[in-house]
Amino acid sequence: MKKIALILIVVSFTFCKTNKNEAEKVKINNEWQDLIDKNLSSWDVWMGAPHTSTEIEGYEKFDDVRIGKPIGLNKDPKKVFSVIKQGNENVLKITGEIFAGLVTKKEYKNYHLKWQFKWGNKKWKPRLNKKRNSGILYHSVGDYTDFWNVWMTSLECEVQETDCGDFITIGEGKTDVKAKSPSTKIGDKYVFDPAGKLNDFSWNRPDFETGRCFKPGDPEKPHGEWNTMELICLDNVSIHVLNGKIVMIVKDGFAKLNGTWQTMTEGKIQIQSEAAEIYYKQMKLKQISEIPQFCKKQASAFFNKKNS
Repeated sequence: MKKIALILIVVSFTFCKTNKNEAEKVKINNEWQDLIDKNLSSWDVWMGAPHTSTEIEGYEKFDDVRIGKPIGLNKDPKKVFSVIKQGNENVLKITGEIFAGLVTKKEYKNYHLKWQFKWGNKKWKPRLNKKRNSGILYHSVGDYTDFWNVWMTSLECEVQETDCGDFITIGEGKTDVKAKSPSTKIGDKYVFDPAGKLNDFSWNRPDFETGRCFKPGDPEKPHGEWNTMELICLDNVSIHVLNGKIVMIVKDGFAKLNGTWQTMTEGKIQIQSEAAEIYYKQMKLKQISEIPQFCKKQASAFFNKKNS
């Protein structure tokens, strides 16, 4: 009898302790976590292939960096990624000189990611005559080399001049990505519309027209000013927010890896270096269990749908 009582006490204590630990874990995860410190300790670097115009020794260069040999993991000979101080703030500087990805060491699910960015002035080949470009790739899975030998299979929240918040599927060749977004076709483009039909997006499937959905309007601030962007992911829905305005909703993402389709509800986060100088700061993340009220209010036409 004493043994039974002792066992019950131990079980009860363990149960209470476990519950306490779980509660503490939830509390910690629901707090904002800063992702940019002076050492970029939350990140790995995957460095792609240098362009023939890049001033670099000891590495093969390529006219088409999309098919070139990447420099590899945690090798950054040109200091494409660095942290500088502006006042008391840590600011991530991306030179853009080589196509590359800053990749979280952890995978994330059900979260609210928030950051600020502004464009620098420098641009590099092979995109000298194109819009300045970067991007946040989320629910990233697969290999570092899945897309253009530099980015993982993923969903993209575009960060590109006048196109911030656009949605793009990132997968080709041996991988594939498909997803849906409420949108309306205007000319030859699909434009986000919370009251629109859920259209399918993929680059690799002949029954889908495109892998890109465009945001409506352009709430981006002038060159050189800080913009605020947010990415909200809960289960099979993700929301792109630019300067307080919802510009995209994505639903039901799937990735095809090794011939098998899997849902895209979690994964690593990548920040792109893509031939343009850009700065990121105040990047923070917290876990969520529901869609924020401001999203439900702004996009009520989507969230009030029975099958949304």
